[in-house]
Amino acid sequence: MIFYNSVKDYDNPKRQYEEEVLVLDETDEVYKLVLHNDEIHTFDFVIDCLIEICKHTLEQAEQCTMLVHYKGKCTVKTGSLDLLKPMHERLISRELTSEIV
Repeated sequence: MIFYNSVKDYDNPKRQYEEEVLVLDETDEVYKLVLHNDEIHTFDFVIDCLIEICKHTLEQAEQCTMLVHYKGKCTVKTGSLDLLKPMHERLISRELTSEIV
């Protein structure tokens, strides 16, 4: 289920924004798509893949790429197995190392 909250900033009445809130049922299982570091691909290639495949913003993709580089791995997406499996397969097809946990 997705709920949309309309939030008003009472300190600044001209500022309004909408926030998307994802609510998972207790029966939903949450999986993680984890990207692992390699010494083959460039930062730009990984960033482009995360934007295209995982629908990251540029900032998200850059941050995940830095975490993968310095920490060895990073969770790049969470969700149902049905959501993550096609992303995992596309990352693998680009010769990136990923797993679903």
